[in-house]
Amino acid sequence: MITYKDTRSFSSADLERLFLSVDWASGAYPHRLQHALTHFDAVRSAWNSTRLVGLAAAMDDGEMTAYIHYVLVDPAYQGQGIGTELMHRLLSHYRTFLRVSLIAVNEKIDFYGHFGFVPDSNKTPMSLTSLWN
Repeated sequence: MITYKDTRSFSSADLERLFLSVDWASGAYPHRLQHALTHFDAVRSAWNSTRLVGLAAAMDDGEMTAYIHYVLVDPAYQGQGIGTELMHRLLSHYRTFLRVSLIAVNEKIDFYGHFGFVPDSNKTPMSLTSLWN
């Protein structure tokens, strides 16, 4: 049975396993992830007993704009509605905000479209990262 939590307390091993399960490079930095998640404004997680199987996290300005940074589900648990539930929980938290944004990889655009997100054709996401150096 999957349970959902509103927590920022994760072991670095849990985070490493979950992030690497979906091939996210940040999983190679579990202690940094552990520290970073304590500073996110909203974090929702999914658990199968004591196993972290899903995570969604967002940052916000406290009033108007939120940015969903992480939504990931262990591949062994995908297709069970966990990502959908995590999104519902985050969006419920931000129901009074004027804008909620995210950057979706192309193959996930349909998933986010179910929640009302639409591609913005007059904007281009941009990044500066040192994870690959």
